[in-house]
Amino acid sequence: MATLILVRHGRSTANTSGVLAGWTPGVGLDERGLAQASALPRRLAGVPLAAAVSSPLQRCRETLQPLLDARPHLPLHTDERIGECHYGDWSGRKLAELSDEPLMEVVQQHPSSAAFPGGESMRAMQGRAVEAVREWNARVDAEHGEDAVYLMCSHGDIIKSLVADALGMHLDLFQRIHVEPCSVTAIRYTRLRPFLVRLGDTGDLGALMPREGTSGGAAEVGGGAGAP
Repeated sequence: MATLILVRHGRSTANTSGVLAGWTPGVGLDERGLAQASALPRRLAGVPLAAAVSSPLQRCRETLQPLLDARPHLPLHTDERIGECHYGDWSGRKLAELSDEPLMEVVQQHPSSAAFPGGESMRAMQGRAVEAVREWNARVDAEHGEDAVYLMCSHGDIIKSLVADALGMHLDLFQRIHVEPCSVTAIRYTRLRPFLVRLGDTGDLGALMPREGTSGGAAEVGGGAGAP
C-alpha cells in the first residue's frame, strides 16, 4: 500500500501570537513559516510524489505553494477531512486564557471524551482524518501502484491523531506526540499494519533544546509555534 508523507503547515501568525486558530479565516504563514515552506521542495527533492492533498485552510495552501511551483505537474487535491479540528467557541482565543478552562484538563488528560463547545469532539476529528487517509491510500494504490508515495499537508492535532492510529495507540495517549511546524512525518501502510518511518522530522536538532515553560508537561493544543 501507499506511503503517506504528512507535512504540518509552516509556522503561522496564530502560532506566534498564541491564538488557537481553528478554522478562523485569514490565518497565514508568518515570515519564518514562509521560509520553512520555501525549504520544503529541497527537503523532498529525492521523493517521487504521486499526489498532494491539502487541508483547505490558508496556512496549508501557503505551505504547499513552493512545492507546487517546483513541481507544476504534481496533482493537488483538497480534503476538508484533514482540516484543523473544529474548536468552536475556542477558536480565535488566546491559549493562555484557555489554559484556565476546566475543559483544558480533559483535552490534556482524556481527549477521547473532549468536545469543544460549539465545535467537534477530538474523537470525531480523528475519525474523519483516519477515514480520509484510508480512502486516499486506496485511491493512490489504484491509480499509481502500491509503492507510490503521496503527501498530505495538515495540522498538528490531525497529524498527531493519525500517528496514534498508525501506532495502535488510544487517542488518550496522543498528547504524548509532538510535531513541529513544517515537520515531515511518514507512515508506510501495508496490508497487515502501518509502519511509522519518520516523526516530526525538521532536520533541525534545535527543536530538542529545553524550552521555557514546558516542564509542566502540557501538550500544545493546535500544535504550537515550534522551537524558537
